[in-house]
Amino acid sequence: MALAGLLLFGFLVFLFSPSSNAVSTVAQHSQHPLSPPTTPFQKAPSGKRPPPPVVHYHMNNLTTTPGPVSNQENVLILTPLSRFYQGYWDNLLALSYPHSLISLGFITPKTREGNAATAALQAAIAQTQNGPEDKRFASISILRQDFDPPISSQDEAERHKKENQKARRSTMSRARNSLLFTTIGPYTSWVLWLDADVVESRPSLIQDLTAYDKPVIVPNCFQRYKNEKGQWDVRPYDYNSWQDSQTAADLAKKMAADDILIEGYRDIATYRTLMAKTADTSEGRDEKSIIPLDGVGGTALLVKAEVHRDGAMFPPFAFYHLMETEGFAKMARRLGWSCWGLPNYFVSFRTTTMSTQTARLLTNALQVYHYNE
Repeated sequence: MALAGLLLFGFLVFLFSPSSNAVSTVAQHSQHPLSPPTTPFQKAPSGKRPPPPVVHYHMNNLTTTPGPVSNQENVLILTPLSRFYQGYWDNLLALSYPHSLISLGFITPKTREGNAATAALQAAIAQTQNGPEDKRFASISILRQDFDPPISSQDEAERHKKENQKARRSTMSRARNSLLFTTIGPYTSWVLWLDADVVESRPSLIQDLTAYDKPVIVPNCFQRYKNEKGQWDVRPYDYNSWQDSQTAADLAKKMAADDILIEGYRDIATYRTLMAKTADTSEGRDEKSIIPLDGVGGTALLVKAEVHRDGAMFPPFAFYHLMETEGFAKMARRLGWSCWGLPNYFVSFRTTTMSTQTARLLTNALQVYHYNE
């Protein structure tokens, strides 16, 4: 009996002692905004490593609602970043959504320009995360690309050359996918893709977009520039948000499997309805106007995290003759999700630094039509 009691005592110690450590570790890790847990397992005082934790996530309890603040829904803001603009960072700091519910993720290219952007970003992060608590973000991740950019220059004119589009968009897709798959966590409700060039947006941007409770939604993006009279003006910038046309469908049927249809170029007349061209810029416009879309741009793109979890990513290859954000919209729709646009709600791309002559050439190359079916 004495031996049996000793064995029973030893079994109970083995059974319950390690689990108590595991439970405390689970509680610590399960609240971490990133997944899988990134905190290294610590050795016990005795030098023995406790068993790794088993973490349970109840995904059915995760909500994406029109009232994300009251429901404490976590937002992941993701930005591929090749240049750092202070206006972009100031916009993030000005967001009225609780920063304790916001995680940030960045991916930068391994170029000299990318090195400079990373250094400037790290300096801004250090100042913010060591500043007032209400301005600090829940977590911040910086990734460096493990592949080379297709073009060496990030100048606007070079980026928009038609011959650069396929390679550039493929690389952008790989960067977006790397960033998404590395940073999305089990508590992420919403993913906001925000371009590093967006320097004007409302502090209520997240609440404004989530209020529509749509799986995928995008506002209109305009750019400030100096017109031929030397006066400041605005013009549409993002032509990737559109409603499809029969003309585009007919063009796609004649294409090789790896060819892609792209918007914004005069010699590829798709006659899609471009959201950028349907905007009402008057003072009394209806900013809540909403339209269904077949393609979306990525300047300020809000996605319910479950859309990404279902498998909607940014194809770095021709997917139904589409790539990157437009390919993502197609993939989301194939998975049963809908895409929506706000033609009269604006965010602003950074002011152009191109010369007047270069800007005119680029503008002339862009489509100057839109087609309403």
